[in-house]
Amino acid sequence: MLTQIKGLHHVTSMAADAQENNDFFTKTLGLRRVKKTVNFDAPDVYHLYYGDEVGNAGTIMTYFPFANMGKGKRGAGEVAETVFSIPRGTLPYWQERLSKLGVGNLETYELFGEKRLRFAGPDGDGFALAEVDGDERVPFDGGPVPVADGIHGFRGVTMRLRDEGASAELLKFMGYEAIDKQGEMVRYVKPGGNGADYVDLEVLPGAAPAMQGAGSVHHVAFAVEDRAAQLEVRKALMDTGYNVTPVIDRDYFWAIYFRTPGGVLFEIATNEPGFARDEDTANLGSALKLPTRYQQYRSQIEAHLPAIKD
Repeated sequence: MLTQIKGLHHVTSMAADAQENNDFFTKTLGLRRVKKTVNFDAPDVYHLYYGDEVGNAGTIMTYFPFANMGKGKRGAGEVAETVFSIPRGTLPYWQERLSKLGVGNLETYELFGEKRLRFAGPDGDGFALAEVDGDERVPFDGGPVPVADGIHGFRGVTMRLRDEGASAELLKFMGYEAIDKQGEMVRYVKPGGNGADYVDLEVLPGAAPAMQGAGSVHHVAFAVEDRAAQLEVRKALMDTGYNVTPVIDRDYFWAIYFRTPGGVLFEIATNEPGFARDEDTANLGSALKLPTRYQQYRSQIEAHLPAIKD
């Protein structure tokens, strides 16, 4: 069993409009845009990162906004819902706020003893807010949401699968423990994690396969402290039979990827070096940052990318 994984690092999804995406996360949810860069494999597309003050692992929602991309189709083999942690007692604030701002699919419910508010992102993304007592992570205090009501970071994700077996075994190998079951949902937790500690498996044997598009999660990333820990995890996964990519430098973390038995793409990302490596904390997310190999094409890339108004 792996001991290096510390919980979630980030969740990366796809969107159809960069400005709409930016406004939703910064102006509606009150997160901070901590980095504005490009998709390293498609530099004509932004890669936008949102999180807490400095973009700590376990708080980072990221997006590839492909202009005019068609919406994804919900189904099995995907992360169906990304869940954020909010302070206990703040659900009424959020219900009123999201309702006033016209956010769709609002629904209050309870799961594993947590009071929750489900809602949809601009592209039909599946989100929920969960009231959590004792989450010591500090919400971003520079946005429109008061710190006392703000988002701490992720609570976890819900993976929708046709079959639990192989994915459950993978999570256990990654250091997660099954702790509860409610209906078709099974809860796994990473003991001693970074706060973004939960993965819920929703088992729907008859569900049609998901089709990726705007509003779909592209991958979910798990955090390790450093590159040494990442290499240990990579070797263990490969020894177990997983086809794992080589280590890839993403400027703000190093990454490896592999496909899970249920079809969800997993990443293992390092906490180092972080988002302040090329911007000071006060100016995170302000300027367009490019990886070294694209610097010579900056003028062409900037001319192609749509402007984002803060």
